[in-house]
Order: sequence, then structure tokens, then C-alpha cells
Amino acid sequence: MQGKVKLTKRQVKEDKFTTFMLTSKDKLQSEFEQKWQYYVIGIVAVVLVVWGGLWYVQNRSTQGTDAAEAFSSAMLQYQTGNNQVAILEFTQVLENYGGTDFAPRAVYMLGNLNLAVRNYSEAARYYQMYLDDYSGTPLDRAASYAGLASAQEDQGQYAEAAANFLKAVEAYPGGPLEPDYELGAIRNYLATGNLESAKAQLAVLEEKHADSDLTDRAALMIAEKSPTQ
Repeated sequence: MQGKVKLTKRQVKEDKFTTFMLTSKDKLQSEFEQKWQYYVIGIVAVVLVVWGGLWYVQNRSTQGTDAAEAFSSAMLQYQTGNNQVAILEFTQVLENYGGTDFAPRAVYMLGNLNLAVRNYSEAARYYQMYLDDYSGTPLDRAASYAGLASAQEDQGQYAEAAANFLKAVEAYPGGPLEPDYELGAIRNYLATGNLESAKAQLAVLEEKHADSDLTDRAALMIAEKSPTQ
């Protein structure tokens, strides 16, 4: 196994994130393709851009340095598409350095990676762990609620998914992915046959994001589910 690689701040900011996303898209062609494109990719991208600016050793203790190196190694595996190895290494970060500032980041990444490999129950568990155990920023919490909702949707838990997409909106009002989360709630309301709640949410989306393509998409989805006169 290769030795641990400690990434610099510049390397983190200039990682191969775009390459990873394009690879993920190719692997995840399915009936859920649109959702992965608009939710999973967006969730991971926005949060990791923020974390890129926070990438530094939190303290000078031996444990802090070791935790940073272990987390850097796990991120390197993630960036190169070695998802299973990355899952193992992030799990080790959580187990060995649970008291450091890298623990919540490892938990969030474990949610993302398990979602990417379609291990939905584990993805949901880690997202819920993040929400229960760490405060995080509004962006982090919104992304975790949306990740949890995506995992629930993929397991057919549509009512729960709709509720958590709305919690994502509440966690970060006006955030960059707010229309995506609103659309997620509408899509899951429709999956449960709850047309009235879907229409009510569409009205909210139209009020806040009238010019968004996602608003048009939501309206079309509802029109297709509405009974013909």
C-alpha cells in the first residue's frame, strides 16, 4: 500500500473534482440519473469547495498531525475514484481520531461515498449521524439533510425523503441548492400520490425562483400527474 500523502492547501483547492464527477455520472446511469446529477453531485461539490478553504492541521499535537495525514490519504483515494478504499480509510479516521475536527468531515464523506456506491442504508446512517452529533455550518447541515433524503428516496421512503428535502431548505434558506431541494420535495410528494402537497410546494418554488428551469421542471412533473379534465 502506498505511503500516506499529505495534501497542501493548493492541491485541495485544485483537486480533480470535475474528473470524479464525470466518472460518477458514467457509473450511475439509471432511472435515477437526473437526481444524481442535480443532488448528489451538487451536494458534494458545494460542501467540498467550502472545506477546501478550511484544509489545515487543527493543532500541533501528534494526534492532530496524524489525523490530518489520515484524512488527506482518504481524500486522495476519494479523488482518484477508489471509493471502497476511501470508505475504509475514512472509517479509520472516525475510529482513530473521533475527537478531532476531522471526525465530522469523515462522517459526511462516508455518507457521500456510500451513496455513490448505492449502499443507501449506510449512507442514511452516516448522514443522520452527522446531523445528530455535529453542529456544522448551515451549508453542511443542508447538504446532509439532502443526502439523507436522496438515500431515503432510493429506498422508496418517499414521505421521509420529501420531509428531509424541506429540512434542507430550512437549514440553509436562500442557499445555492434551494431550488434543487424544493424540486426533490415535490418529486417525492408525487411519488407518494400527494398531489396537493406537491402543488403547494410548487407555489413556494414559483414565488422564490420563478426564473429557474427547475420551477418549469416541477410544473411539468405535476401536470403529468394531474388528472385530465
